[in-house]
Amino acid sequence: MSEMSRQYPFLDLAKTNAPYMQELKAAACEVIERGRYLHSEQTELLEQEVAQLCQADYCVAVSNGLDALRLILRAYKEMGVLQDGDEVIVPANTYVATVLAVSDNGLTPVLCDVRPDTMNLDSRLLEGLITPRTRAIMPVHLYGTPCCDALLLDVARQHGLLIVEDNAQAIGALSDVPGLQGTHATGCLGHAAGISFYPTKNLGALGDGGAVVTSDEKLAQTVRAIANYGADRRYHNIYRGLNCRLDEIQAAMLRVKLRHLEHENAQRAAVAQAYQASISNPRVTTPVIFDTMRQTWHQYVVRVARRDDFRKFLLDNGVGTDVHYATPPHRQPCYAQLAHGELPVTEALAQEVVSLPIAHPITPDDARAIAEIINRF
Repeated sequence: MSEMSRQYPFLDLAKTNAPYMQELKAAACEVIERGRYLHSEQTELLEQEVAQLCQADYCVAVSNGLDALRLILRAYKEMGVLQDGDEVIVPANTYVATVLAVSDNGLTPVLCDVRPDTMNLDSRLLEGLITPRTRAIMPVHLYGTPCCDALLLDVARQHGLLIVEDNAQAIGALSDVPGLQGTHATGCLGHAAGISFYPTKNLGALGDGGAVVTSDEKLAQTVRAIANYGADRRYHNIYRGLNCRLDEIQAAMLRVKLRHLEHENAQRAAVAQAYQASISNPRVTTPVIFDTMRQTWHQYVVRVARRDDFRKFLLDNGVGTDVHYATPPHRQPCYAQLAHGELPVTEALAQEVVSLPIAHPITPDDARAIAEIINRF
């Protein structure tokens, strides 16, 4: 049975984008007819709108989410804030891109285990990981749950550490505590944040895309220059830069979908609530829904000890699933030499997590029907 032929496919991007199809086509045609495909109106407007959503002063649209994080760290190096060998604390339970951004800049990733309830970085472990070389913390708002608490902020302030958010999965989310800038919006809780517009995200392009958001003018200027061949103006290259630009058509696609993001996030929240109220199988641990913060539910992730049996049972009953992530970064071949301590929660999650369908066209009624199937497992 193919993914698209299942009654409840895990993700069908064609159906996800179907409600916006006419708007997307019109926006693409406008860009094509205008004849300006880089550095033009759509990108500038997208940057303004994303900055406003994240309650930040600046946004720089870039090529993808990994490049967003890479550019932030590279910019801090160019500014003299970071240097080779400096340590950046990252959650062990994350997509490998978080760690790649650190090591790619000649910095040292230091893995921190995560909390079993949020699956996000456990700030209670931070003090034990800080050394004289620690310069930054990179929290990941995994699956759309904000990763920011008073302890994390206090540790950063006390030790003078940067907070660089991996906001790839949580655009539109609100933390229950104000961040360093006094705002609650993910993307402006720390000093800077990287966003991914990968097609599967709540705000997804029709290809790759990303953004850097910050309220630090110097950082924004440095990121923008590095992303454009290191140039601060035409044919004047002040850095040995990169080509990490977002094109106008993707910017236009994202502006269309940004208008519907609040509705998209609300739909996912309703599906998550339906799962939560309907799943009653003691073999299945559901995620925590927090009343004090706004989660965006990029994924709805349950834990099941017999994961392979569970996924096969759902597949046999027409339900597609996925696993985010079966192999944590420290188990990847490219990081075989990465030093780390014990990571018991991360290791357990890697064996047990299962992502259930949550994106449009999945509805709360679908979630209740899927829950009935889960309850028979």
